[in-house]
Amino acid sequence: MDFALPQHLPPLLEEMDAFIEAEIKPLEREHIQYFDHRREYARTDWENGGIPRREWEDLLDEMRRRADAAGWLRYGLPSRFGGRDGTNIDMAVIREHLAHKGLGLHNDLQDESSIVGNFPQVIMMDRFGTEAQKAEWIEAMLTGERSMAFGLTEPKHGSDATWLETRAVPDGDGWVVNGTKRWNTGVHRATHDLIFARTSGEPGQARGITAFLVPTDSPGFTVPYYWWTFNMPTDHGEVELKDVRVPADAVLGEVDRGLEVGQTFLHENRIRQAASSLGAAQHCIDRAVTYANSRNVFGKPLAVNQAVQWPLVELQTEAQMVRLLVYYAATELDRSHHMEVSDKVSMANYRANRLVCEAADRAMQVHGGVGYSRHEPFEHIYRHHRRYRITEGAEEIQIRRVAQRLFGFGKR
Repeated sequence: MDFALPQHLPPLLEEMDAFIEAEIKPLEREHIQYFDHRREYARTDWENGGIPRREWEDLLDEMRRRADAAGWLRYGLPSRFGGRDGTNIDMAVIREHLAHKGLGLHNDLQDESSIVGNFPQVIMMDRFGTEAQKAEWIEAMLTGERSMAFGLTEPKHGSDATWLETRAVPDGDGWVVNGTKRWNTGVHRATHDLIFARTSGEPGQARGITAFLVPTDSPGFTVPYYWWTFNMPTDHGEVELKDVRVPADAVLGEVDRGLEVGQTFLHENRIRQAASSLGAAQHCIDRAVTYANSRNVFGKPLAVNQAVQWPLVELQTEAQMVRLLVYYAATELDRSHHMEVSDKVSMANYRANRLVCEAADRAMQVHGGVGYSRHEPFEHIYRHHRRYRITEGAEEIQIRRVAQRLFGFGKR
């Protein structure tokens, strides 16, 4: 087995770094209040539900415009969408590399904004959309003209998505949707919300759930409030749907088979998010090692103490193991149907998410009081990545997925 990276990747990463230094870092320095100790304070519209300030999001839009003009933003998309046919292993390596560089406009943790975009909605639309939907949606999503939030979770149902209570019933040439959704990330600016609703079957059945593209300005579609979270600003809306009418062509994918759409979203996201967690973890480890070597206590470097060395050695070993697992899972995703390797993706995801939390916490400890301050990046990294042990499939659900494959539960 060859453990070397594909030959095109090392020079690609160098080219990417040059673009960041030339185009992105100067823009970041002009708006440093969003990246230094004032991060969340500057980004959050505290008087407007805690959502992101428009000026902050405008800066992210400018970053994406520059990245798109330079040919980076769409790298992971097929060439027919203006991309460069980047593979899953390409994207995993790139995501790890960008997160390893630390906090910055090139790869912001808070909203997963990056010079190399992650477009699971585009992939969903390409796989499940009609030709008319593809023509209407794909380029519009890439340019920002249209955007899609994701409405699966409900107040009483998270991981148990097959028990969701939102309902859609046929009405003339369309549907009427009623229900409540929670954690609709990005709904404050989204033009549409991808709402999953039961259209047939019984609670607990995977079949019978349909995905609907619901315009956020539809009568009866309201966002009563946003959930304030461990990491601000918040764009996680509570959504209520009361007799919301949508046309028949609002269905994405097949009627009653909407969870297949949702699974595509999750698998594409999970492996890339795992790579980002790995990169951020390595950043924390590296910073802790550098500090331990330079900090003198009791007349000698902090690094000579085994109490400092050993935890970092354990983390570095774990990072190397997770790296190989992430690369393997990404490579297998390129070779196989995503459901065939879903257990490997789950392994990589939950282990990487644990790792970054442990690495940020250890880096904080090694740095002492200054590590606890907002003048170091560790609290921000921890607060952001801690959510991924819950979202995108809680780690218990990821472990359950591995157990299903290991014990053959899915075959019975």
